[in-house]
Amino acid sequence: MFSYLSPEDRVPTDHPLRSVRLVTDRILSGMSKQFAPIYSHTGRPSIAPEKLLRALLLQLFYTIRSERMLMEQLEYNMLFRWFVGLNMDEPVWDVTVFTKNRERLVKAEIAQWFFDAVVAEARSANLMSDEHFTVDGTLLEASASLKSFKKIEEGDGPAADDPGNPTVNFHGEKRSNQTHQSTTDPEAKLARKGTGKEAKMSYSGHVLMENRNGMVVNAEVLAATGTAEREAALAMIEEIPGDHRVTVGADKAYDTKDFVAETRNLNVSLANCKNMRNTVVSEGLVTLPGCSIS
Repeated sequence: MFSYLSPEDRVPTDHPLRSVRLVTDRILSGMSKQFAPIYSHTGRPSIAPEKLLRALLLQLFYTIRSERMLMEQLEYNMLFRWFVGLNMDEPVWDVTVFTKNRERLVKAEIAQWFFDAVVAEARSANLMSDEHFTVDGTLLEASASLKSFKKIEEGDGPAADDPGNPTVNFHGEKRSNQTHQSTTDPEAKLARKGTGKEAKMSYSGHVLMENRNGMVVNAEVLAATGTAEREAALAMIEEIPGDHRVTVGADKAYDTKDFVAETRNLNVSLANCKNMRNTVVSEGLVTLPGCSIS
């Protein structure tokens, strides 16, 4: 028996992903010049960057925790196959191939171009404010473990009882980023989110959001240093188009003399807030409870 129904026929006409697919296709069609150098005329066919970017969007929309599970979903989920652009009889990619192609897209800045195109699409649809923003940062846990955080000048040491997962006793040892470094991820730093929290190997993630519709305008990932939040905030604020005065909400981690001085030089009114989640937008103005405008 044969079935002639396509994934297009199985997706409801009012499904939210249909409008997302229209916007995504419009953006991807405008990026054909960036995609052209990526395609190779030799060797085995690779993953089309358009399909890879659509698959990554699904991973974000449905909070799929790994690329291996994403490939599993693409095997039997007709909605996912339709959105990515896979036919029902088209094989799904190997997860290792998918990961390597995703890393290649990131290095080629394709993902950044796609993000910038989405922001431009939101601006053209008048869905993004150009006056009121919020900046904040968090820690992104690295893949490196605490066992890999060793003294920089330290040698291999004695043979481990289990080479794959050796027993490490660092009780009473003072460790810092100045004297220690991860052997598996040297760029990761030992950091904690707050007093009383456990320290982990981390990176520092930062987001600039506009307050009117809560849309992400810019994002940065830096080494988890004590000044990373303020450095990333200044870099993202500088990229706000135009030279008009803007308002940026920030928590107490940004309340330093140098940061306030730099924001004033950038024609920015800084709102120092205790609780950024209570941001309220009313009549085009940003009301930040517990905040004082600098």
